[in-house]
Amino acid sequence: MNQNRTRATQGFARQTGRNTLPPYTWAPLSIGSALFALGYYSCLEEAPLTKRKRLIATSPEWEAKLGDKQYKQLLRQFKSQILPPDHRATVTVKRVGKRLADAATLFRKNYVDSKNLLPHRDNIYTFTVLKNDTANAFVLPGNHVFVFTGLFKYTRDEDELAAVLAHELGHTLARHSGEKISGSMLVTMLARFSLLVDPSGTLYSLFLPTATLLHDLPNSREAEVEADQIGIYLAGEACYDPKAARNVFVSMKNEEMTSHGNSKGPPQFLSTHPSHDTRISNFSNPHFMKDSLERFNAQDGNRCRPVRNEMKRAREYAALAAQKRERWQRKARNA
Repeated sequence: MNQNRTRATQGFARQTGRNTLPPYTWAPLSIGSALFALGYYSCLEEAPLTKRKRLIATSPEWEAKLGDKQYKQLLRQFKSQILPPDHRATVTVKRVGKRLADAATLFRKNYVDSKNLLPHRDNIYTFTVLKNDTANAFVLPGNHVFVFTGLFKYTRDEDELAAVLAHELGHTLARHSGEKISGSMLVTMLARFSLLVDPSGTLYSLFLPTATLLHDLPNSREAEVEADQIGIYLAGEACYDPKAARNVFVSMKNEEMTSHGNSKGPPQFLSTHPSHDTRISNFSNPHFMKDSLERFNAQDGNRCRPVRNEMKRAREYAALAAQKRERWQRKARNA
C-alpha cells in the first residue's frame, strides 16, 4: 500500500512538473519578477508636452552632475578648437541660445513636473562653439550645448540655427539622457536574467541584438522626434520661425543627394535618428506644427514683431562688429 502511495505521489509530481522546477528555484524567480514589475512601473514618467510614458530610473541631480563632469572633460579635450567669446559665430549662438533658454524656463514652469525641477541650476546654460567641419550639435545633461561650425553650412539664418539649438534643449528638457541610461539598465538586467533561465548563453546572445533592434533604436528615434516637437515649441515661444526647422533638413537631404547621388543609407529601422524624409514630413504636418505656430503667431504676430525687429538690429550690429574685427586683423597682419 505504501508502495502504491509512493507511485501515486511520483506520478502526481511528474504531471505537475515540479520535479523540473523545485521551489527553491521558482519562488525566488517569482518574487524577483514581482519586485521587478513594481520597480518598473514606479519609474514610469510622462514626457513634457507629448505626455509619452517612458522609464526613468535616474534623478535630475545625478544627471546634472554627470553632465557637468562630461562638460569639463570636453572643454579640456577640445580646448584648441573652442572659438573665442567675441567670435561672430559664438556671439550669434549665445544670443540665439539666450532667447531659447528663456523660453525653456517658461516651458519648465508650464510642462515639467515639479519633482524634476532643479531651481538652483535649471536656468544655467552654456553654449560652446567648436571649429570643426562636422555638421553636428549636441547637449549634455545640465544644459551644456556644443555646436560644431560645420553645422552653419545648413543654418543660413538665426531661425534655422534656433531650430537646431532648440532641438538640443528639447533633449535636456525631456531628460532623454536619463531615459537612455535607464533603458540600458533595464536591458542589462533582463540580459542577466536570461542567463538564469538559459545558462548556456544562447538566449543571451539572441536577446542583445533583439533588444537593440526592438527597443534601443526605436526609442532613440522616438526621442529625436520628441526633441523636434519640443524644439519647435521653444522656437515659437522665443519668436523664431518654427517652419525654419524644415529648411534645415531639406538642406541636409539635398547635400546628401548631391554627395551620394541616388544611393541610400541604411533603412530607418536600423538608425538612431529618423530619416530626413520623415522629419521633413513632420515639419510639414499642420498637427505637428500647431502649438509652435500658435505661439509664434500669437496676437496676430504682434507678440513677436518687436522681438523680430530687435533680432534684425542685433544681426546688423554683429555684422558691423565682425567687419571692424576683420579690418583690425588685416592691419595687424600688414603691420
